Amino acid sequence: MIYTREQLIEALVAEWEYLCHDDFVPEEDDTPEEYRLKLECYSNEDLIAETSTDQYYTLDEYMERFGDI
Repeated sequence: MIYTREQLIEALVAEWEYLCHDDFVPEEDDTPEEYRLKLECYSNEDLIAETSTDQYYTLDEYMERFGDI
């Protein structure tokens, strides 16, 4: 499946929120808004790389978990 740039960013931010939910350190961690601003500077290839997907954990599986699709 093909995902839009916005879908990838939304999924990455959702993952960020999930990972930081219990372990957020304000002095060290970006807020979701700050993380989103960083992601908007990434190329599409970099966004996909940021998902850490591969042949075993596919982009489709990642998007199913964190994307709002």
